Amino acid sequence: MDAEYQKRLLDVYRDGLLNDTLPFWFPRCVDEDHGGFLLARDRDGSLLDDDKGMWQQCRATWLLATLYNTVEPNNSWLEWANCGLRFIDRHGRDSDGRMWFHVTRDGRPIRKRRYVFTECFGAIAYASLAKATDNEALADTSRDLFSLAKRHFSDPSLVESKFTDTRPVKSIGTPMIQIATAQELRLNLGDESFTTDIDSAIEEIRRDFMKPEIECVMETVAQDGSIIDHFEGRMLNPGHAIECAWFILWEARFRGNDPELIRTGCQILDWMWARGWDEKFGGLLYFRDINGKPVQEYWHDMKFWWPHNEALIACLLAWLLTEEQKYADWHKKAHDWAYGHFADPEYGEWFGYLHRDGSVSVPLKGNLWKGPFHLPRMQLVCWKLLAESIEKKD
Repeated sequence: MDAEYQKRLLDVYRDGLLNDTLPFWFPRCVDEDHGGFLLARDRDGSLLDDDKGMWQQCRATWLLATLYNTVEPNNSWLEWANCGLRFIDRHGRDSDGRMWFHVTRDGRPIRKRRYVFTECFGAIAYASLAKATDNEALADTSRDLFSLAKRHFSDPSLVESKFTDTRPVKSIGTPMIQIATAQELRLNLGDESFTTDIDSAIEEIRRDFMKPEIECVMETVAQDGSIIDHFEGRMLNPGHAIECAWFILWEARFRGNDPELIRTGCQILDWMWARGWDEKFGGLLYFRDINGKPVQEYWHDMKFWWPHNEALIACLLAWLLTEEQKYADWHKKAHDWAYGHFADPEYGEWFGYLHRDGSVSVPLKGNLWKGPFHLPRMQLVCWKLLAESIEKKD
C-alpha cells in the first residue's frame, strides 16, 4: 500500500464521510418536534417509519459528539448530539434502570431486549457528550449505564431470557461490546481503570471463543466454552468476529503496538477471513457453519453492509501494525467490492442488504438496526489511521 494509494484512500473515506454519509442523515433526520432522530429511511432519504430504535438514538448521538471531539468543534454537530441526548434522557430508560430498545416517535416504550447492548450504546453516547461539554453529570450517567451492563454480563440471570437452563449459552457479543464500550469510556472520561474491563474481556475471548484446533472464532459457546453441536452452536458470523479483531488490534495500537494483542487480533482476522470471504461472488458471507453444513438462517449467504465496514478497519489496522502485504491486499479486495456494490452514488450512503451476487435486496438506508454508525465510524477511523500513517512517512 504505497503512499499515493493511501492518500487516495484517505480522500475516499474523509470526503465520503463529510460530503456523502453525513449529509444523507443530517439535518433531515433530526426530529424538531419530539427530539432524537427519525432514522427509518428509504433509498432517497424519505421517511419509512417514525418509530425510534434506542440503539440508533444512542449511536447517532455518539457519532455526532465524536465528530465534534475529533474532527472540528462544529456547533451543528453538537446541537444535534444534544437533541439526541435529550430524547434519550427523557425516554430511554425503564423504571428498573434498563434501557428500552424500541419506542414511538414521542418516546412511548414498545419493547426492551433481553441483552444490555442498548445500555452500552447509551454509555458511549453520554461519555462522548461528557467530553464535548465537560459535563460531569453526563460522565456519571455513562459510568452508571456501563456498571449496569457489567452486572448483567457477570450474572446472565439478571436479564430476562427466552432460553431455559437446559442448554445455557454465551455469545462473543458480550465481551466484544465490553471492550468497545470500555475503550470509549477510557478515552472520553480520561479514566484508565476501564483497561481492566478490556483485559478481562480479551481473556474471555481467547479462552472460550478462539478455537486453534479448528482455526475458528465461535459466535456462541456453552458456558464452559465448549462447542455446542446444534444449529446455533455451529453457526459462525465471520464479520462479527472480524469486528472483534479490530477492537483487539485497536487496543494493541493503544498500548504501543503490543505484540501479543497484535497476534491475537491478526489470528482472528486470518481465521475468519478464510471462513467468510466468498470466493465465487466476492464480499463476506453473513453466516457459516463450522463444519460446512447447511445453516438454519435463510439469509446466511446475504451480504450485509456492516461486516464490510468492520473488515475495512480490521485489514487496515492489521497492515499498519504488521506491514504484511496480505492485509493490504485484503483491504483492497474488501474496499473495491464494498464500494462497488453497497455505495449509492445517486442518493448517497450505502445500501444495507445485498443478495449473494451483490444485487440489492432492499433499497432502504435506515431501520431499527441500520443508521449512522457502522459506515461513518469506518470512514472516520480509516481516515484518521491513514492520515497518521502518511504524516509519519512525510
